[in-house]
Amino acid sequence: MIKVGVVGGSGYTGSELLRLLVNHPEVEVKVVTSRKYEGKKIWSLHKFLKGFFDLEFKSPDIRYFDDCDLVFLAVPHGEAMRYAPEFLDAGLKVIDLSADYRLDKKTFEEVYEKEHIGYREAVYGLPEIHRDEIKKADLVANPGCYPTGAILAVAPLAEKELIDRVVFDSKSGITGAGVSPTDFTHYPNLHEAIVPYKVTNHRHYWEMVQELGRFQGDIKISFTPQVFPGSRGILTNAHTFLRGELELEEVAEIYERFYDGCPFIRLQDSIRLSYVRGSNFCDIAFFVGTDRVVVSSAIDNLVKGASGQAIQNMNIMFGLDERAGLYFPPLFP
Repeated sequence: MIKVGVVGGSGYTGSELLRLLVNHPEVEVKVVTSRKYEGKKIWSLHKFLKGFFDLEFKSPDIRYFDDCDLVFLAVPHGEAMRYAPEFLDAGLKVIDLSADYRLDKKTFEEVYEKEHIGYREAVYGLPEIHRDEIKKADLVANPGCYPTGAILAVAPLAEKELIDRVVFDSKSGITGAGVSPTDFTHYPNLHEAIVPYKVTNHRHYWEMVQELGRFQGDIKISFTPQVFPGSRGILTNAHTFLRGELELEEVAEIYERFYDGCPFIRLQDSIRLSYVRGSNFCDIAFFVGTDRVVVSSAIDNLVKGASGQAIQNMNIMFGLDERAGLYFPPLFP
């Protein structure tokens, strides 16, 4: 039985971790932290978890983690670096759901405009690409939600060095903005609206450059995120301009070979966010046009885009079937 702790259990990713872990056959949740809600029962904040957890929130003090094998860090960007080194030095494995370890130190400091005070080498936790490295890792950096859908959409074509340019157009549910309300997430400001934001300078762009560059370093990448008035999901349309022409059957063969043995990738002939809601699946469909291939991907941003992928990484790190605790149908309709 893997004994785990969650640092930062009051937000969306923390509560989603708990929802998914409660039925994991090989996991026992030992400690969940929140400075704000210290001493309160988990279910008193997360009413949907009543009857599943009787634990109280603790302060994020390492002494509470003596009995743990692994810690999930579900804290804001810039906070995970304060915890990860201490847990690693104590012999625990760490999966960080923030951005603190996704990029090299120099790039992180330039993009996030803050000094990295606890840098360690981490494996980028996209299992479909880095499964072998994850197996041996003590520190895994869980990918951003937008990069998960974008990278998985075109990695098979990048691996063949077929891409000249790709334009990622991504639309996310509002949970991607986090649990704290803002003017941007205020209901009247989003209702019946799709809102582009950080149109040319979203920080997740650099993860796309980093990971797709491992396959093909000269890809030209553009990325624009938008928010739609729904809770969950990220739909990405990757407008992919190739160096040559491919028939639909050739594209299908490339994707089938690349994702052979990847249980959470489903190749579809059409895409809807409702086909993946609440699940760890990434659905992918591709459409060959006269001037480009459009690859569409759909994920639940809180599951495959965050907490579910973190559990998938945990499974791989501990030699479990990566489907453990995660292989169930999406919620439809």
